[in-house]
Amino acid sequence: MDLKNIEWDKLDFSYRYVPYRFHAHWKDGSWDEGKLVTENKIAIDEGATTLHYGQQIFEGMKAQMSKDGRILLFKPHENARRFQKSAQRLLMAEVPEELFMKGITETIKANKEYVPPYGYGASLYIRPFLIGMGENLGVRPAPEYLFCVFVSPVGPYFKEGFKPISLKVETFFDRCAAHGIGAAKAGGNYSASLLPLKYAREEGFNDVVYLDPIEHKYFEESGVANVFFVFKDSTLATPKSVSILDSIIRRSLVQVAQEDFDLTVEERRIHVDEISEMAEAGACGTAAVITPVGSLGYNGKIYRFYADGKEAGPITNKLYKHLSALHVGDIEDTRGWLEEVK
Repeated sequence: MDLKNIEWDKLDFSYRYVPYRFHAHWKDGSWDEGKLVTENKIAIDEGATTLHYGQQIFEGMKAQMSKDGRILLFKPHENARRFQKSAQRLLMAEVPEELFMKGITETIKANKEYVPPYGYGASLYIRPFLIGMGENLGVRPAPEYLFCVFVSPVGPYFKEGFKPISLKVETFFDRCAAHGIGAAKAGGNYSASLLPLKYAREEGFNDVVYLDPIEHKYFEESGVANVFFVFKDSTLATPKSVSILDSIIRRSLVQVAQEDFDLTVEERRIHVDEISEMAEAGACGTAAVITPVGSLGYNGKIYRFYADGKEAGPITNKLYKHLSALHVGDIEDTRGWLEEVK
């Protein structure tokens, strides 16, 4: 990827090859020290568990440039700990936090010229992943594992940027089983969302928001992000469920809403019939940070929020601005959420 040809303000959320990535191997009960490599192809055994039994997990992170030129990460150790929880659920070798952070920082430093400059709304997206490797045939944990980190400069996840999107409330398909692997950041959760997403886009929606897999009455999350709702009394609510991803951005949003803006926040089961009581809605996650949801489509009816769904609501807007400013160090980090890559 030629740095001279990058138009930082026109980046979309796509894979772009950069020179270095980090690989570490687990075998016979221990990890090697890992190293940087330049090859972006992986050779694996045909019987690898990642191919047949879905032993694969990943994380999503961002490195961003501050106004004074520092490269900043947002709560990276929480990603490391969530990565370990996902590995536990899929019975994979856990990546020690020290090795996880080594892979992240070495990959960023080796590709630091690809961190987008401050002020372009872009970032260096970081994708750590773990896959089951080695010769295998039966349904069992892999005999070997590969931990990788690669990075790519990206723009906003939704091409609209910070503009309202529309979500279809999915009433037929489920994102995951009630007590399955929905809380793990596993590949299977995302492959399950591809067909419903295809149908939703054919109907004119940007994405899908799922209901609980038992009663199909309570909001869970979208295919790529957690969701939140602002009710007409200014209460902010996020869905509570054992089958949704524990979003780092969502937890940060909740803390900022409570502590910095003195909002009432509820984490609870949110019934689909409460749509008419909502004033704003949003999707939140690493890739999108916060994306306003202008409308929900449910049972053939479109429910529009603030400004007839054409603008972000005031609470969603100020939360987005605050979190975005925190990410790049424009607001003082009083909680120790940022870590500089030196």
